[in-house]
This record gives sequence, structure tokens and C-alpha cells, in this order.
Amino acid sequence: MQLTVFGADIPCPSCLHSPSSFATMEWLDAAVNRKFPHDTIEFRYVDIYHPENDEDRYFTEKIVKDELFYPLVVAEGEVISEGDPHLQTIFQFIDRHRIQTLNDDV
Repeated sequence: MQLTVFGADIPCPSCLHSPSSFATMEWLDAAVNRKFPHDTIEFRYVDIYHPENDEDRYFTEKIVKDELFYPLVVAEGEVISEGDPHLQTIFQFIDRHRIQTLNDDV
């Protein structure tokens, strides 16, 4: 599973005292991989001013237009968290995806 964190070098206006989006991604990576040590969960960072593909452009345009806040966490095309990420929400998404994958394998 891959989780993509969209962000920028400067904190979003509502997150002035928060860490950078990249630092947030590193923190999420460490926390998620501690919780799910036997799963392959990769994190990818996308600068909102330098999207790499069409899906990236879709989300970065929404951030630039203030329709979504960053850091934005996305997986499987679904927004998991925006602004200050909540670990519990991310953990629940991963758990749901793990159960779905197990059911698909049966």
C-alpha cells in the first residue's frame, strides 16, 4: 500500500505552528510502520507546486484552490486526512484496506 502526502515547504496558513509537510510525512511513516511492522506500507511526498502525474495534479489543484488543506494524505484515490493528520483515522483506513485485501485473496 502506498500513502501519498501532499504538501509544501511552508506550513499551511492554518497550521503555522505545525511541522512541515515533509516532516509530517516522516513522522507518519515511522508511526504507521511501528503499528503495522509486517505490512509493506510506503510513503510518497508530493510538493503541491510540482505534481508528478494526473492524480497528483487533481489533488494539488484542489489544495491550491483552497478546496483541501495540506498536508493531505491520500491512498487508493481516497482522501484519508487533511490538515493536521490524525493517526487513528489513518490506522482505520489501513485496517479496512488490509481486511479487504484478505477477503479478495480468499
